[in-house]
Amino acid sequence: MISATFEKLSAGIRASALNRRLRPFRLNAMLYVLLLPGLVYFTLFKYVPMGGILIAFKDYRLTEGVWGSPWVGLDNFRMFFEGVYFAELLGNTIMIAFYKLVFVFPAPILLALMLNEVRFGWFKKLVQTISYLPHFISWIIIYGLLIAFMAPGEGLFNLILKQLGMDPVFFLTEPGWIRTLLVSTDLWHSMGWGAIVYLAAIAGVDPSLYEAAVVDGASKTRQLWHITLPGIRNVIILMLILRLSHILDVGFDQVFMMSNAMNRETSDILDTWVYRVGIQEMRYGLATAVGLFKSFIGLILLIAANQTAKKFDGQIW
Repeated sequence: MISATFEKLSAGIRASALNRRLRPFRLNAMLYVLLLPGLVYFTLFKYVPMGGILIAFKDYRLTEGVWGSPWVGLDNFRMFFEGVYFAELLGNTIMIAFYKLVFVFPAPILLALMLNEVRFGWFKKLVQTISYLPHFISWIIIYGLLIAFMAPGEGLFNLILKQLGMDPVFFLTEPGWIRTLLVSTDLWHSMGWGAIVYLAAIAGVDPSLYEAAVVDGASKTRQLWHITLPGIRNVIILMLILRLSHILDVGFDQVFMMSNAMNRETSDILDTWVYRVGIQEMRYGLATAVGLFKSFIGLILLIAANQTAKKFDGQIW
């Protein structure tokens, strides 16, 4: 009798605990239904392909497949790290990534801050439209524009230099110019589009803060430094963390279009080398190992940046 009562009581407690746990799911059922397509997408196209990481540890052969190919352990990684091109590839990738982080990352923030101060609505919309239109231009067309402007023979810039009595400059083939072109064209290509995120963040800053600052006699510079920038600080940190997680992805399409045999010593990066080795030479194991190496570096930087942001509680000054 006592044991039966105890069992009923235990069953009731378990059922009550289960109902409490399921209650949030019942209350937000439609939200979970909306979440379902995203979960399916990321599962099928992001997590399932992770099984291909095994290729990095195998001598992959198309005829034998992933499971039939022989294991080689860390040989692919050793071959890459001991290769004659490792230092050059990694150095070029890091240098281009560093330049883009220093010059390209802050540009949308500065553009958004300047557009926020524009009081003529039509002019603000015009500048914003013109600035983000390059985002929709492919790198093939951009390279065609560069040829039209910078070709050594008939390029517009070199024609002007000739009229001034100066020697033509080989912008597209000179190793000393390629990194400048990569950074400047990426800046032009992405600045306006990236500013949209920061403009939306600025729009979310409480207007009463600016009104109080005006009453206190704060100048525009003070309002910018003490209200606008702290108001979008979390967005800046988030975008920086995301940028650091892809620090070694410096833009395959862009570099592939602009690099050539004459400027390759300063433009050849990990992605273009992986393309030549993995696709053209069909050395899939080695190419996958390099891709895994890049992802590992990105993961370390992502965790480090996230922990640093938490340590300082988002305070960047």
